[in-house]
Amino acid sequence: MEALESPREPSPATHHLSAPANHSHKKRKHAAMVNVAASPAPSDLGATPAPTTENLVLPTRHLDLSSRPRLDISRHPMFVPIAPGSEYYNTEPLCNNRQNYRYTPAGLTPPDSAIAFRTIESAPTSYRVSWEDRSTFVKVTQDGLGLKGEKGFRSARCNAPVREGKWYMEIIVESGGGEKPPESQRRQGSHVRLGWARREAPLNGPAGLDGYSYALRDKTGEKVHLSRLRPYGKPVKSGDVVGMYISLPPHRKPDKRDSSDPAHIRRARIPIEFKGQEYFESLEYSQSKEMMELMNARERQKAENTNSMPSSTKKSATVKNIPSSSRGVKASQQEPNSMRPLPTLGPDSYVAFFVNGECQGIAFQDIFDYLPLRSSPNKTQEKSRRNKDGLREHRENPFDDGTLGYYPFISLFNEATVRINPGPDFLCPPPPDIDAVLSSSDWAGRDIKPLSSENAQTWRPISERYSEFIAEQHALDAFEEAEAQKNHVGNSAKEKADTEKAEKHREKRRAQAAARREKKAKQAKEEAEALEAAKRRKLDEERLTLGGEVEIDLHAPDFGANVSFPEIHSLPDTFHHYTSVGSPAPTVASSADFHIPGIVVRQGTSEYNSEYEDADGDIDMEAQVPEAQRDEDGAYRSRENSYPPESE
Repeated sequence: MEALESPREPSPATHHLSAPANHSHKKRKHAAMVNVAASPAPSDLGATPAPTTENLVLPTRHLDLSSRPRLDISRHPMFVPIAPGSEYYNTEPLCNNRQNYRYTPAGLTPPDSAIAFRTIESAPTSYRVSWEDRSTFVKVTQDGLGLKGEKGFRSARCNAPVREGKWYMEIIVESGGGEKPPESQRRQGSHVRLGWARREAPLNGPAGLDGYSYALRDKTGEKVHLSRLRPYGKPVKSGDVVGMYISLPPHRKPDKRDSSDPAHIRRARIPIEFKGQEYFESLEYSQSKEMMELMNARERQKAENTNSMPSSTKKSATVKNIPSSSRGVKASQQEPNSMRPLPTLGPDSYVAFFVNGECQGIAFQDIFDYLPLRSSPNKTQEKSRRNKDGLREHRENPFDDGTLGYYPFISLFNEATVRINPGPDFLCPPPPDIDAVLSSSDWAGRDIKPLSSENAQTWRPISERYSEFIAEQHALDAFEEAEAQKNHVGNSAKEKADTEKAEKHREKRRAQAAARREKKAKQAKEEAEALEAAKRRKLDEERLTLGGEVEIDLHAPDFGANVSFPEIHSLPDTFHHYTSVGSPAPTVASSADFHIPGIVVRQGTSEYNSEYEDADGDIDMEAQVPEAQRDEDGAYRSRENSYPPESE
């Protein structure tokens, strides 16, 4: 990937802090917050802290990030001297890589971007040791080129990997080779191991500890890989200059037809905030069970040679409690037939060392490939999950994330000190064509010729790798932005159609709900009216049974529905002179106050009356009805018409 030509901004001024009396190395305070998500990575192994103000998962919408500044250079780190007047510093505050987790500085993108964060640099913007990718026991100078150990073997990686090509750099050993600094109070002297390592190599162990690193040992000049010492070159002592050379073949292109090819570049990282600075947090690549089996095979071979089984609890004298970074199946559960092959980069991949400009020959050849081993399809197709609180979770990345490769790896024992010289000006320049020197049989005695048109330089100083690597990361940011924009445009029409469909569905549901509510209200009203009418009828029946008065509501909707009246025939004209009088016996009709069309009701009178008035107005209680007006059945009749007797 070609480097992008863009003007570089000057590095910001470094910050100095005085050494605190009681400094805490904790990253997070366990304090609760509201509406804040904690980083998925726990501070301590086996512990999941509560959300804090120091390490928070950031939102991915520009609207939620509008108040945050947009940086091109990280604020971190600040430098705290290890002692007054010392040139070596601790870096605080800083999000250091720890077991299984990796951190890189991040910054906000412009507001019109589809993604919210991008990769940024930290000062100084040059090839040096990585501030984050080193053990906290390794002290540094402000330019990132000087390193000092503390106790035990502690390691650090530089800030840009080698993925292909031929590269060279120098390491000046200021204190090492077993010598003790004058101020040291330790029984053992200082030692260094120098070499190249992949991302999986642990920082709290020496170079050459496992299959992920290749190293040169200073005391004997031996080469170390998988913790196996092999004779190689001259010993290294304080003041020596060690040249490190690596040659890698061109990077393999991914197979577009194979979606599970680990060569595909895909990044899996989560933006977080740590003490005011944005970082990308990602899972570190785990050590494979196949690589660990190589170490187990060595232990078995050693046990067979000594006719004794090695103690599983015995610790190395130079390794300080290195936990396994593997998240795979336990060794006791592994099956031999499930082991995957360990690919290499071929014979064109090799590592060589120089001591004070003298070539020591090829130390390692056909080195392991730095790509992750192929995973099963169900793992590569696993989608990002959410935890029980709805937060984003990390997932293992089975692909290359663009930062894989071989890094310069420096391991320091006790108070050993070294200084990195990335070039292009070297103290002991190597020959222009290192490969030609390595391929010859008399490489040890060959003279180094100056550069000319005939012997052009075939390698590059590692100092040139930094700008190239940053350009690669920015190109990946641009690719992710383009993919996000494409997905946004492609999904806009579908999202609009889905929104319209959902709105229509909601309108239909609202109409159905309104109809159901109206139907229920009408039904409830009818039931209430029927219940009220039943209550009134029951109350009237109870009053009649007790001999009380019945109240009739003339305005009731069911008034008259259950009332019947006998058929009333019109009286003959000859009886118009009769006048009804009030009956001493009260009836319902005489007590009720109502009016029915066609019937005249007088107050205090009864329709049934056995009394009648004669012509002079007197009441004759026992008056006899003329026989002419009675028929055989006792009905009263006029001369022309008759009417039945009134019933009581």
